[in-house]
Amino acid sequence: MSQAKNRGEKPFILRGKVSSVLLYEVTEHELDTLEKGTPTSLFLNFGIALLSISCSFLVALLTTNIDSDRLFMVFTFIVIVGFIIGILLMCLWYRNRQSINVLVKKIKSRIPEKESESSEQDKDTE
Repeated sequence: MSQAKNRGEKPFILRGKVSSVLLYEVTEHELDTLEKGTPTSLFLNFGIALLSISCSFLVALLTTNIDSDRLFMVFTFIVIVGFIIGILLMCLWYRNRQSINVLVKKIKSRIPEKESESSEQDKDTE
């Protein structure tokens, strides 16, 4: 650091004093899950997309006069299948949506509660 002062450069690392630090060990799988999110986020995205498409086709069916029986059947098929799969995906998402919170609680539970409380009390006394 004295060399940095002599050359007029700012120090590379600035560090403030911390009384204690809690370190949590995380597996690679847990880190990937936290980074990418769970597969349930895909359920939510596709569920919303399918329900939106189904609503659009339903509005088209209700507001326009379709002369072709084949086109009417295609629109009806898209509406029915879209609603069924969309609702199914939304139910799957709703059922499994808490998984990130559960993972974080699992990681935090690796340090016993008494140790984390005592480190918090050490911080307060200083």
